[in-house]
Amino acid sequence: MQNSTRSQVDPFIVMDVMERARIAESSGRRIVHMEVGQPGTGAPEGARRALASAMKKAPLGYTVALGVPELRNRISRHYSERHNLEISPERIVVTSGSSGAFILAFTALFNPGDRVCIGSPGYPSYRQILKALDLVAVDIQTIGENRFQLVPDDIIGIELAGLMVASPANPTGTMLDAESLRALMSAADASGISFISDEIYHGIEYGGRAVSALEISDDCYVINSFSKYFSMTGWRAGWMVVPEKHVRMIERLAQNLFICPPHASQIVALAAMDCHDELEANVDVYRKNRKLMLNGLPMAGFDRIAPPDGAFYIYADVGHLTQDSRLFAEKILDSAGVAVTPGLDFDAKRGHRTLRFSYASGTEDIEEGLERLKSFMETQI
Repeated sequence: MQNSTRSQVDPFIVMDVMERARIAESSGRRIVHMEVGQPGTGAPEGARRALASAMKKAPLGYTVALGVPELRNRISRHYSERHNLEISPERIVVTSGSSGAFILAFTALFNPGDRVCIGSPGYPSYRQILKALDLVAVDIQTIGENRFQLVPDDIIGIELAGLMVASPANPTGTMLDAESLRALMSAADASGISFISDEIYHGIEYGGRAVSALEISDDCYVINSFSKYFSMTGWRAGWMVVPEKHVRMIERLAQNLFICPPHASQIVALAAMDCHDELEANVDVYRKNRKLMLNGLPMAGFDRIAPPDGAFYIYADVGHLTQDSRLFAEKILDSAGVAVTPGLDFDAKRGHRTLRFSYASGTEDIEEGLERLKSFMETQI
């Protein structure tokens, strides 16, 4: 049986690292997980109680394709509370995680062969989803002077149908301020480039508040998720805000591609949005972990790092230590029992000399991981 060329996507390396760590754990080893961008906490307690109650009342079946109205209304209120924006619930599409939103957005906006710009380093699944949809991912190398974010000069004169931006970004954790985001969106608009803003790490910030693209223009797609701030990775729930004239088109696609988002996950998501105290306590843990990482990683020898404004990652240049980040990550896992992600996941050209460290787990794990890394690096001198 013949395979399609669209199926020839690269592996998601962090998932391979997770599997290698799982095998090590199955043999009895304790592994400290700094590889995966997954909160160490589960869905908020109040949200889990809401689901238990709902399951006693009625069976959970299909919902409408765009999501239950109560959740869309609550997400609309979220934009009012957080961004002082009036976003109609009709423009909000509940999705099967942010991944479902990416598929819907890319399918709705682009034709086969269209070129979509993504910054490197960046989330690897953008590239692979684009490829699977017969679209062309145009990688543009970002630089430290621009905080590893795209700037208008990066896209001027390049034939593009779309531009994908993330703030806070994965793997660097850097953010675009309002002025920088406005300049980038204006440059895209002037060139007829569709703008997609990945905002799944909103809420996990350590200084200034992350700016939504919706604060600048309604003529964009904004994607968010319940996985990170709301601590619901395995529930696969997200959302997307689209221009009003695109809603029916997205609805038709969602009906056929997904039928609807998981009903149980929507119930949990709705309740999670009102679990403010518990969610902010999680962010306080990330804030403490970030401080530990910023102090501890340089002490261990990882001192060339991007300045993280949000999310829960440290992206480090380890070119002075190795030119093979995959092999180096394997060595750290085998020798130190700490799982980290090679930068090849995020940057095909420069990732051989970078690592991503996640600090989304508990503080005790972070402290132990840093001690292990320090001991490991002392053996490399």
